[in-house]
Amino acid sequence: MPSSSPDTRTAIIIAAYNAEATIERAATSALAQPETDEICIVDDASTDGTATIGHSLAARSPRIQFHGLTAHGGPSVARNAAIRLTSAPWLAVLDADDYLLPGRLARLHAMAADADFVGDALIRTATGAAAVGAPEHLLGMPLDFAGFVRGNTGGARDGLHLGFLKPLMRRAFLTKNQLLYSPDLRLGEDYELYARALLLGARFLVCGEAGYVSVEREGSLSKQHGATELERLRDCDDRIAATRALSLEERDALGRHRLSVDCRLQWQRLIDAVNARDVAAALSTFRSPSVAASLLGKLAEQAWLRGTGQGPNRRTTPPPRAM
Repeated sequence: MPSSSPDTRTAIIIAAYNAEATIERAATSALAQPETDEICIVDDASTDGTATIGHSLAARSPRIQFHGLTAHGGPSVARNAAIRLTSAPWLAVLDADDYLLPGRLARLHAMAADADFVGDALIRTATGAAAVGAPEHLLGMPLDFAGFVRGNTGGARDGLHLGFLKPLMRRAFLTKNQLLYSPDLRLGEDYELYARALLLGARFLVCGEAGYVSVEREGSLSKQHGATELERLRDCDDRIAATRALSLEERDALGRHRLSVDCRLQWQRLIDAVNARDVAAALSTFRSPSVAASLLGKLAEQAWLRGTGQGPNRRTTPPPRAM
């Protein structure tokens, strides 16, 4: 077992669901990090061979433990179980589809100092594509609550997709503030946890690519959201706002995020209502001037795409049918 400094001992937590094709690659990449003290794989009641591979991995290395859930609860439930089952002073989430490049944890620990969270830009790649190496020296920049929330309404900030970060997290901060992932969220669970942490005073650094490889694939759950998931993500902003008194800048950023999610939610509801030929439900989605403007813009975009023969993929975001 590789030796590591007590200050850098890290628990890698992997929530796995039907990940038989990728779980071994993820775990092997985590084992290759000298700072990895323990790996906890939690199988979220998979229906494929994930559990068999997980047991096999645990049998091959004393640093890996495997735990299977009896009911499918989503990534928050699986990650919370892994947090409780581990003890290293640092935590790092690794999605079962993804993997780490050599030296990733060392780079993050090198800049951590007194930070509670250290996040790096994702290296995005298609399934099977080779990922390039990361630089040896990175500069960590502090992230505040308003900047983080704004980074979740307008896409990437300087290449950082803030809501998808998989940072190094100091366990002591999570324990002190009784922070875990919200079990009711299956979309935006990372966003919600980081937002609450920042409001509670977390010192959060972000940097460029350090070696987290995010594998994008067709059918990814992160790209498929129903109305229920979007509604819960929208409403979690109300819980976040209750964490402490917000400044005007913080409240404005949170309000903009809530509105952006509500626009996505009402678009999904409009699609569902039109497909169900429910006129009243369709009209109810035009709930405010801002949402109405967003919906009309999307309808105009769909009409233009159809007119040019570039309609959307009906498997992921089906356009409304004529009523």
